[in-house]
Amino acid sequence: MLDDLKLIHERDPQDALGTAEKQWQQLEHVFDVNQQQLDATNVVYAAMGGSALAGQVSAVWPGYKLPFEVVRGYDIPTYVSDKTFFIAASYSGNTEETLSVLDQAEQRGAQIAVIASGGKVADIARQKGYPLALIPDAKQPRYAVLYNLKALATLLEKSGLLAADDAEAEIHQAASYLHEKLQSWLPTVPTKDNLAKQIAQECMGKSVVVYAGPKMAPAAYKWKISFNENAKHVAWWNQYPEFNHNEFIGWTKQPEQKPYAVIDLRSNLEHSRIQKRFEVSERLLSGLRPAPIVVEAQGETLIEQLLSTIALGDFVSIYLALLGNINPTPVDLIEKFKKTLGD
Repeated sequence: MLDDLKLIHERDPQDALGTAEKQWQQLEHVFDVNQQQLDATNVVYAAMGGSALAGQVSAVWPGYKLPFEVVRGYDIPTYVSDKTFFIAASYSGNTEETLSVLDQAEQRGAQIAVIASGGKVADIARQKGYPLALIPDAKQPRYAVLYNLKALATLLEKSGLLAADDAEAEIHQAASYLHEKLQSWLPTVPTKDNLAKQIAQECMGKSVVVYAGPKMAPAAYKWKISFNENAKHVAWWNQYPEFNHNEFIGWTKQPEQKPYAVIDLRSNLEHSRIQKRFEVSERLLSGLRPAPIVVEAQGETLIEQLLSTIALGDFVSIYLALLGNINPTPVDLIEKFKKTLGD
């Protein structure tokens, strides 16, 4: 079925696959934002869902010179002060949690910047003169992750708070690499040569559990998001070494029938003990859980491995949606929930 281009077009009317194919271009977008060098003691990134993912990625790459925290919720940490660089990110610009924490950060006198495509958050930034990185249209927040990452890297590099020496150059190189890798997963590539289609077929009809080490953890989280929103599948994620301290034993007994697809996102850049934990866990759990689908991260640098693994998950989840005759783009129930919550 996944090699039937006519059927794919019918089941993907809003061209989620086309969006996934072009996502590398987001890394080349230039954000014209008036961000100055800062005197700060910590960085807080406030966002939800797909917008929050960019913060998780940034903690792994390019990293920070200062303590950094991603805040998901209605309240800010007690340590936020006028020495905090506070970044409020919301694709729609109307995320109620982000608006709540932005107001609190203002009351604390934090140094504020905003990432949004519009909405109330962007209006506040314009009214009060906060640095504003405007995200172009990407249909859905989960499709704007690389825009978010580039915007965040731009703000942080201009503020002088990044650990990386030249994040801009690394992003440009990663964009070229990602463009090349995406060609392997396009719908025109037959299933026998297409890893994304093969993994999607293995996940059909199963709940998906994705595991990774600390460096690939943001990719595992993005796979979970993509399975949820693109494929409308229940999915979870976790990371090593925490997995071995609790969830590991959960696979050994109940439920006896395990209708799951287990996916391991591995990287040769992870700590050697993390790599060994994957191997030992797979051996000891053999016969107690489904054999994991092992995905070896591709690329020479950490950002190449992160972004290409994230992109692979996008294609896998979209193909899984199409296998189930599901339109991958809309998230109608989330929109209904937001409207109902506002009543």
